[in-house]
Amino acid sequence: MNKSTEKEQLIHKIVESIQDTKGEDIMIFDLSNIENSVAETFVICSGNSNTQVSAISGNIEKKVRNDLQDRPWHVEGNENAMWILLDYVSVVVHVFQKEIREYYDIEELWGDAKITKIANL
Repeated sequence: MNKSTEKEQLIHKIVESIQDTKGEDIMIFDLSNIENSVAETFVICSGNSNTQVSAISGNIEKKVRNDLQDRPWHVEGNENAMWILLDYVSVVVHVFQKEIREYYDIEELWGDAKITKIANL
């Protein structure tokens, strides 16, 4: 399987995992044409509490591990679950509590990326 198909499968599985746990405002940022970006793709979503942010993050890890046999290279933010980052190298997932996401305004930071909004189920 080629890298691009693997990445698409990973993104699809991540989005599916977020939707399963009622994550909101899901956005996919294609950073592949941005110089010096830290990853090719960001997937960003919001949860309403640290419990939900933890649940979203945990579900992503579990489904990706079980279905795609992949684990994040690095995970950050589990302690307080205000903003959890799951780094799958080519794809980085940011799971925010709503007010933290608004504060950091990542959409504005990466405004020159190609952004795809995923409709809530």
